[in-house]
Amino acid sequence: MLTLGCARNEVDSEELAARLSAGGWEVTDDGESADVVMVNTCGFIETAKQDSIDTLLAASDTGAKVVAAGCMAERYGKELADSLPEADAVLGFDHYPDIAARLDAIARGEKIESHTPQDRRKLLPLSPVERHTDPGAIPGHASDTPDTALPAHLSVMRRRLTDGPVANVKIASGCDRRCAFCAIPTFRGAFVSRQPADVLAEVRWLATEGVREITLVSENTTSYGKDLGDQSLLDSLIVDLARVPGIDRVRLSYLQPAELRPSLIETIAATENVAPYFDLSFQHSSRDLLRRMRRFGSTEGFLDLLSTIRGLSPEAGARTNVIVGFPGETEADVAELERFLSHARLDAIGVFAYSDEEGTEGVDLDGHVDPDVIAERYEHFSGLAAELCDQRAVDRIGETVSVLIDAVDDDGVDGRAAHQAPEVDGSTALIGDVDDLRPGDLVTAKVVDTVGVDLVAEVIAVEER
Repeated sequence: MLTLGCARNEVDSEELAARLSAGGWEVTDDGESADVVMVNTCGFIETAKQDSIDTLLAASDTGAKVVAAGCMAERYGKELADSLPEADAVLGFDHYPDIAARLDAIARGEKIESHTPQDRRKLLPLSPVERHTDPGAIPGHASDTPDTALPAHLSVMRRRLTDGPVANVKIASGCDRRCAFCAIPTFRGAFVSRQPADVLAEVRWLATEGVREITLVSENTTSYGKDLGDQSLLDSLIVDLARVPGIDRVRLSYLQPAELRPSLIETIAATENVAPYFDLSFQHSSRDLLRRMRRFGSTEGFLDLLSTIRGLSPEAGARTNVIVGFPGETEADVAELERFLSHARLDAIGVFAYSDEEGTEGVDLDGHVDPDVIAERYEHFSGLAAELCDQRAVDRIGETVSVLIDAVDDDGVDGRAAHQAPEVDGSTALIGDVDDLRPGDLVTAKVVDTVGVDLVAEVIAVEER
């Protein structure tokens, strides 16, 4: 099982692993000895799609059967199967419930017909509150009986593919927004929340597996609960999750600034064991360009939002992604984005170069920016982001941070402070009395130095498990 793309895909892979294990398959990360190599693909942007294709081609060199699953497989279906004969099967989300039987057939040499892609938003009612009558095949929302190795009350099958102290937890799938650059809703579908009781049960199980930090993931976390009749349901959910014995850090990701309610900000800032961490999807800061993107906000509005957050939690972490080169982006828009980033004091900034994605409104907009200009803007903002985030790390020297240890090896002891999410942000190297530390320990430390965006912190105390 190979997983590409985002944290949501990682959770989907663990669902697939549980289904396969229940069906008699042994799941491994050793592709050389496998009968089947399944690639959970990403279909977000052009570079991610190319990475998926390259991985599938490399998998075919092992001599094993090759199966494409995940977002790219769902998005292109039969088209991908026809253009990539190296893959023995291309399976969409509707194949997931009986994935073990599908692989049984593939191993026997049988042909599994690939699906014809459709707009998955149309599979569910337009009204969010009516979507729970028949959610269909939505990864992470199944209601079948879990594998016997899992607690009987879990409603979603899951088999951990890693044994570290951190895990992602999917709280919803799909998105109802219509951003002009994004095709994700067409293949992930309309927004559907998981039931709070199911999320809570899964986190309790993860705690018994040694997990101390969970990250709540979805396509749009701030929409959670709108289809359950309570837009403030996320506030109470994270409070309940933070109280689960063994869970010492709850982190939220994929927050939409236009949907970020004051009560949620206050709950994140004030609740013990909830990381004061704000993964904010700004994408740009020019008001006019954001409107062309079918989004809302402005430089001043975003700076005010960050000011509100830091007024409640001065040391809160904040990260974002921005897109450069969207059709119609002018030099004035570029200057506005630079002004925003220069004043925002963000801990992490991801920069993406715009590319046309079929099925999105952006493809048909006028004012497409020359590719060479997009490349120049991408290089400029990538360099600016690195410089600004390095400086933000320096600003944290002298802070006392709580560090969850991820790795202890010959290179030292590494972990993450509350403002550092797994894999996407920087890390913290611990120095001082570190001889008895191990992965999963939670340490209080003082920041004494930086290396780029990474911190160096001296151990003060080890928090009791």
